[in-house]
Amino acid sequence: MKMNFNVTLVVVAIACIFSCNKAIEKVDDATAKNQNRETVVKLFEAFNKHDWDGYAGYYAADADFLDPSFGNDYVRQTHQQIVDKYLAFEKISPDIKDEVVGIYDIGEKVIVEFVAGGTAPDGTKWRLPICSVLTIKDGKVIRDATYFDEEK
Repeated sequence: MKMNFNVTLVVVAIACIFSCNKAIEKVDDATAKNQNRETVVKLFEAFNKHDWDGYAGYYAADADFLDPSFGNDYVRQTHQQIVDKYLAFEKISPDIKDEVVGIYDIGEKVIVEFVAGGTAPDGTKWRLPICSVLTIKDGKVIRDATYFDEEK
């Protein structure tokens, strides 16, 4: 009888350890997803403030970009190149803003639906629906795959 009790105790202890490890993994995954989401929220806040240095700071120093304005392949951009790109956009459309429609967390990737908009040099208002798939590691965007219709 005593042996059965010890075996049962060991089995229960192993089951508890296994369950706790799974629970910790779920908490770690949830924490990472929340941190990734927070990074994306702050990224768009910096964009809408036209804080281009702050915006660029949410990207890794060696981030890769897939963007129709760069062609069909990923292009590595420095922080200064990111800043220069958005300074140029701001000169063309001083009131440029992004309206986030949805943020979807999928592990290390965060998908963001948003609508960019502003005023063109001729005074007309413009809006452009965009979707970005951001890969985040250690709180920094390491890959930005952005999709939009260039014809608009």
